[in-house]
Amino acid sequence: MKSISNCNPKCIPAIAAVTLQSLLHIHHQAHPNPLQPTLPNTRLDDFTAACYRRDLPAAMKALSFMQKHEIWADSVTYSELIKCCLARGAVREGKLVHKHVFSAGYQPKTFLINTLINMYVKFNLLDEARKLFDEMPERNVVSWTTMIAAFSNAGMKDEALKFLIFMLRNGVRPNMFTYSSILQACSGLPSLRQIHCSITKAGLDSDVFVRSALIDNYSKWGELSNALTVFNEMETQDLIVWNSVIGAFAQNSDGDEALNLFKRMKRCGFLADQATLTSVLRACTGLALLELGRQVHVHVLKYHRDLILSNALLDMYCKCGSMEDARFEFTRMVHKDVISWSTMLIGLAQNGFSHEAIEMFEKMTSSCTKPNYITMVGVLFACSHAGFVDKGRSYFQSMESVYGVKPGREHYGCMVDLLGRAGKLNEAVELIQNMESEPDAVTWRTLLGACRIHHNMDLAAYAAKRVLDLDPDDAGTYILLSNIYVNTHRWDDAEQVRKIMKSNNVRKEPGCSWIEVDKQIHAFVLRDNSHPDIDEITQRLIQYVKRLREVGYVPDTSFVLHDVEGEQMEDPLLYHSEKLAIVYGLMALTKGKTVRIRKNLRICGDCHLFAKLLAQMEGRNIVIRDPIRYHHFQGGVCSCGDYW
Repeated sequence: MKSISNCNPKCIPAIAAVTLQSLLHIHHQAHPNPLQPTLPNTRLDDFTAACYRRDLPAAMKALSFMQKHEIWADSVTYSELIKCCLARGAVREGKLVHKHVFSAGYQPKTFLINTLINMYVKFNLLDEARKLFDEMPERNVVSWTTMIAAFSNAGMKDEALKFLIFMLRNGVRPNMFTYSSILQACSGLPSLRQIHCSITKAGLDSDVFVRSALIDNYSKWGELSNALTVFNEMETQDLIVWNSVIGAFAQNSDGDEALNLFKRMKRCGFLADQATLTSVLRACTGLALLELGRQVHVHVLKYHRDLILSNALLDMYCKCGSMEDARFEFTRMVHKDVISWSTMLIGLAQNGFSHEAIEMFEKMTSSCTKPNYITMVGVLFACSHAGFVDKGRSYFQSMESVYGVKPGREHYGCMVDLLGRAGKLNEAVELIQNMESEPDAVTWRTLLGACRIHHNMDLAAYAAKRVLDLDPDDAGTYILLSNIYVNTHRWDDAEQVRKIMKSNNVRKEPGCSWIEVDKQIHAFVLRDNSHPDIDEITQRLIQYVKRLREVGYVPDTSFVLHDVEGEQMEDPLLYHSEKLAIVYGLMALTKGKTVRIRKNLRICGDCHLFAKLLAQMEGRNIVIRDPIRYHHFQGGVCSCGDYW
């Protein structure tokens, strides 16, 4: 059926034509034009009809006639025409409307000028918007708010804050939309707190959008306690505010509190929507809670998923180390964007499926999805862990010319790792020296790891010193450097490192590992005996070590600070947190179920060997996620290829 808006008015059926004429008659009665009380209405009616049916060519033709004969419509009709210009991106036509309504002494109402300002803002023509604003004889709260929002969205924070001050000096009282916009322009906590005080004085702190914006801004600056205070100050009857506070904690890596708030929300009778579930999935991802994530997935099935929620679900499965579920979800996705492809590619690479990750990249480029900065990090990471030196070098050298991505620190870091794994340490050093930006501590740590593996002690000492220059509180590097000196019998240097560590009050962060069993989180820390089953866990661990020694397991004491000697050095290794968590998992989980461990520090070589041999001896799959990557232990091998 042909749309009426695309038809010639003469072709409209009689009843429709009569109806349209009746509407126009009512419209002119409601909006009379005082400048032309006796003027024939034919051209004006044509113009009004074209505006309301969004027929831009016809409306502009009628506008040209009106301009020539000094005929004007009312503000509402012009606003409809401006909406039409915005919908079609018609900048030239929008400017002609502006010219017309200010011609021959006609004075448009404030409402219409505000609409024109908004048009220029939407067209990203802030200079024109500002000029028109400055020429306004009268400005109301909408005028000021439109400009403040425009500056905030454009990142012109100082201008936005200046306009708020000018607005108050002009005696115009901000409303909830003004404050919601100005909160985006806060450049720090002092300005945020001042605006918060103004909001409270204005009595707008109970408004849904203002509260939501306050929570978002406090969380952006890491002030989660203040965000929670804003939330708790009054009873929340709106899902938007719940979503803001849950999202704030999830995005700031406080998954525990995000999940607690989600439970509170459910108890208050609110039903989760897609935004809620996206934040809850992020919380599960940060804590590596696979079973809880699967429960959230059940809620997800009730909705028609958008791409953001689908990507969050995919990310959760990847970061919880369940690549079977991740693959299944990825194949089910009808629409995939660069985030979907990158998430899956990086998930495969981090979980040890490097060959599959590179195949995924080839499929991505074949699908005409353009890789971004993160995608290229994933590709180089995959090449590094698969040992594809030539392929990785080729991707790195062509990433800017072929994919339009300029290499950054993360890409250089992956290349240093790739070359270091291959034993090409001199080439890795040369690459670091040729970096456009200054290498950071992560880059030097990567080189340090390669030096330790390939026993290049001199270069290791140099890399360690560079790390400590950039990050003086890195306890792991102090310990590694001290042990390097001890292993090469440089006792004085080792002692000097320990003295510096002590004088700087640098202490090694205690290792913590946790495991999810029957919807409960069980955490383990070295020498912490608070777990109710710690005695049984310890006895079982000693038994496992004894059995493993019979098949060749020898504790690797190079990962302990050399303050003690001999068997004493093995004692701290025995009670490392991941060993305790693994043993508890074998005790508590049904046979055949994968033991999944999350750890706050990089796994040490001794625990890596222990997990590998124990997985083979017990015929179990063990997955350990540390801050660097995922280790899938199965059948006596690890997905990392013993290099991490």
